[in-house]
Amino acid sequence: MTAPHLPFAYVPRRPGRSRFVPVRGLQYHVTCWGDDIDPAQPPLVMLHGWMDVGASFQFVVDALPQHRYVVALDWRGFGRTQAPADTYWFADYLGDLDVLLDTLLPGRTIDLLGHSMGGNVAMLYAGVRPQRLRRLVNLEGFGMPRSRPQDAPARYAQWLDQLREPPALGSYDSVDGVSRRLMKNNPRLAADKAAWLALQWSERRGDGRWHLRAEPGHKGVAPQLYQADEVLAVWQRIEAPLLWIDGALTDMAGWWGQRYGREEFEARLATVRAPVERQRLAASGHMLHHDEPEALAAHIERFLAAAA
Repeated sequence: MTAPHLPFAYVPRRPGRSRFVPVRGLQYHVTCWGDDIDPAQPPLVMLHGWMDVGASFQFVVDALPQHRYVVALDWRGFGRTQAPADTYWFADYLGDLDVLLDTLLPGRTIDLLGHSMGGNVAMLYAGVRPQRLRRLVNLEGFGMPRSRPQDAPARYAQWLDQLREPPALGSYDSVDGVSRRLMKNNPRLAADKAAWLALQWSERRGDGRWHLRAEPGHKGVAPQLYQADEVLAVWQRIEAPLLWIDGALTDMAGWWGQRYGREEFEARLATVRAPVERQRLAASGHMLHHDEPEALAAHIERFLAAAA
């Protein structure tokens, strides 16, 4: 169905191209910017976070140099990528990324960037496949609070309960309603960017309403617990120099209360043996690729160009 014309929406300076790639039984959607014409320059692969889409990086891509080849995927069950028939397992993100890279960029070294959930995937992939990466950028991929074995019974019970009553996502009567929801989630998001993102984040279906391009199963919990020690063992195998960027306005306590804070995260990051550079964006919260895309792009390009 044709998307409505929104005259006040953001106009990309460097429009992306859509491509569909078979990955582990699913049709994966990727957005590509530029052309992969320089074999000496690794492509920049971008991994979005939970409830986001690959096109969400458009504002940052617009601020990067035109010559840089960029690829952003939509994770399984997000955006235009197919959803699996069963539940979601975090390891599948690693498996999907590995196959996607072998299909799109066989044998190539890449620069890898991830935001939030995508940052967590990027860190794990960098430790499991260190030979594939030249440089690594993590945008607020903090990881999760440390779990305890005694948390397992309640987690299993919660998982069983949601099998009886699967989670659902709401819908909207107009694309403008989606845009307003985006600005409510992030008050720093400009109206023109919200209007453009709404068309990437949602679609109009046969009932005439606008539905999020996200499979409701993402709202459910997984039965397995987050194993922080296993994650850190992988982080210690990272070889690529790492650029960590966060927003000064991000409030970790709003997500996890006292269960996981900055001090513990800094202790985790200190276990990374590869060189780590830290940067902070003063006017950004968690969605820093929306809040300050130009400043973010400047840090990314300087970091990547230093390895050229």
